[in-house]
Amino acid sequence: MSTNKNYGETSMAYDVSFTIPERVLRKADVEFTVKRNGGAWGTLKVSKRSVVWVPSRKQSGIKVRWRDFDALMHDFDALMQEHGKSKGS
Repeated sequence: MSTNKNYGETSMAYDVSFTIPERVLRKADVEFTVKRNGGAWGTLKVSKRSVVWVPSRKQSGIKVRWRDFDALMHDFDALMQEHGKSKGS
């Protein structure tokens, strides 16, 4: 484990994979499966209207519309800058 320079938290090894359903992408979500240290951590579902984070072992997730996601990311960036944390990518 190492300290994440961007957010001051302990970082883990992450594996991200995704599946694209066999249909026209504009009508289907893209799902990213995220694993932490080899174990399931959650699924990020991306659609044309929103993103949804579904933690492992949960039936439903946290849905954020794109406009709100943009505002959330701007607020997070401002908070990190306020606390002297570097921007991350």
